[in-house]
Amino acid sequence: MLEWYHYLLLVAVGFTVGFINTIAGGGSLLSLPTLIFLGLPAAVANGTNRVAIVIQTAMATAGFKSKGISTFPFNVYLGISAFFGSILGAWIAVDIKGETFNRILAMVMLAVVLIIIFKPKMRMEDMQERLTGKYLWISLIVFFGFGVYGGFINAGLGFLMMLFTHYVNRMNLVRSNATKVTVVFIYMLAALAVFAFHDKVNWKIGLILAIGNGSGAWVASRFSVKRGDGFIKTFLVVAVVIMAIKLWFF
Repeated sequence: MLEWYHYLLLVAVGFTVGFINTIAGGGSLLSLPTLIFLGLPAAVANGTNRVAIVIQTAMATAGFKSKGISTFPFNVYLGISAFFGSILGAWIAVDIKGETFNRILAMVMLAVVLIIIFKPKMRMEDMQERLTGKYLWISLIVFFGFGVYGGFINAGLGFLMMLFTHYVNRMNLVRSNATKVTVVFIYMLAALAVFAFHDKVNWKIGLILAIGNGSGAWVASRFSVKRGDGFIKTFLVVAVVIMAIKLWFF
């Protein structure tokens, strides 16, 4: 049984996660350990987190669209490809042992920290986008793989999706974010359905977490992308390292 202040914690964590996920990525590296530390089994925490992400990405997509930012139909093509990959990844995740899941999540956390620290600086200069032809087909294949990982854990995937669409499809950071949140919304529906089918979702906790996620995503989607970026990355690196160590040894 959770205490009343645990619900406040979930909303606060959710807001932070929704904000971070929308302007960058990796927010699930905070919400997943929080759910596990509150007593949910690893697979249930993984499934419950999907409820909040669906609401979060729906709010973020609406927020970006309200500012006139959309990459339709490119984002839908990628989302459909990731949708099918997500089904496969989620089926794998529902049967994984808790200890193994924690170890994998810890390694993913540390890998994402390295990406945050050493990834090439993204320049916001105007570039000719590459959204058709061979670049579309390459993107569809890669995003199927992203979908598999997204269905399995999803933690830290936002960074990889942003890096890919920026350097391969030559999108600026704002349009990469808008693409990312729509893709995640589409494939997360499939992953959530699989977890729900296997009774691996705590709907009450998931919806409470979603209050925070959705609010944070709406604010972030209408917020300047570069504002506060340095602080968020520093905060995320410190938090991820601490949580990775805790998950690995405890």
